[in-house]
Amino acid sequence: MAIEPRQTPIRVSCYECPLRYMKRFRPFTEAELEFVASFKRGELVADPGTTVLVEGARSAHLYTVLSGWGFRYKILEDGRRQILNYVVPGDMIGLQGAVMAEMQHSVEALTPLVLCVFERSRLFSLFEHHAGLGFDLTWLAAREESILDEHLLSIGRRSAQERASYLLAFLYDRGKAAGILGDENRHVPITQMHFADTLGLSIVHTNKTLKKLADRGLIRWRERGCDVLDPLGLQEIAGWTPGDARVRPFI
Repeated sequence: MAIEPRQTPIRVSCYECPLRYMKRFRPFTEAELEFVASFKRGELVADPGTTVLVEGARSAHLYTVLSGWGFRYKILEDGRRQILNYVVPGDMIGLQGAVMAEMQHSVEALTPLVLCVFERSRLFSLFEHHAGLGFDLTWLAAREESILDEHLLSIGRRSAQERASYLLAFLYDRGKAAGILGDENRHVPITQMHFADTLGLSIVHTNKTLKKLADRGLIRWRERGCDVLDPLGLQEIAGWTPGDARVRPFI
C-alpha cells in the first residue's frame, strides 16, 4: 500500500522558523516575512519512502524543506531509477511544477521529512510585490542548475571511485551547510541502492567502490548509510571542492 504524506495545520510559525536563526540563510525584511507567513498554508509530514511529488502531476502547492532529507528522481518505463539530486532544509521543491504546469520529476522522503506548504496561486504576487523574494527564487533555480551540471560531469567523466567520493563530499557539505551534519553528526542517510541509482553504477560495483573508500578510512559504512570520516580526503579523490560559504536565500 502506498504511503501518503500528511498535511497538517501550521505548527511552526514563519516568525519562529528555526532556519531564520541560522547565519547561513539571508534574513527577511519585515515586509517579506509578513508575506511569506501569509503565503504558507500548512506543513506536510512524510515518512521515509513517501513519494511527496509525482512526475507528471499538477500540484497546487510549492514546498520548502523544514527538516529532514529527500531526493529528486526520474524512472524509466522499465523501472530503472536515476536520482537527480538530494534536498535538505532550506531547499524548495515543486517550483518546476508551478512554472511548467506539471512536475518533470518525482520527490521522495529519505528520512522523516517536514515541508512548509505554500500556495502556488500566489507565486505571481511574490514576483509582483517582492522583487527580493523573486530574485531569491531565481537564485535557487540557478543553483540547482549548477549542482546538476556538476552531477552530470561526475557521471560522464569521473571514475567510479571519484564519483562516490564526490557524492559523499557533496552530501556532507550540503548537510553541514543546512545545519544537520557536522563534527558531532557525520551520518549521511543513503543506502547503497541510492548510491547506485545516483552514480549510474550496478549495486555490485557500488559495493566494491564504497568498500575501497572504507578501507582507506574515509567512510564508515552502516546499515542505513555511512559516516563521512574524512571529507577533505573525499574531496581530494574527487578533484572537487565546495564553493565559498555564503549567505543564501530561502523562502
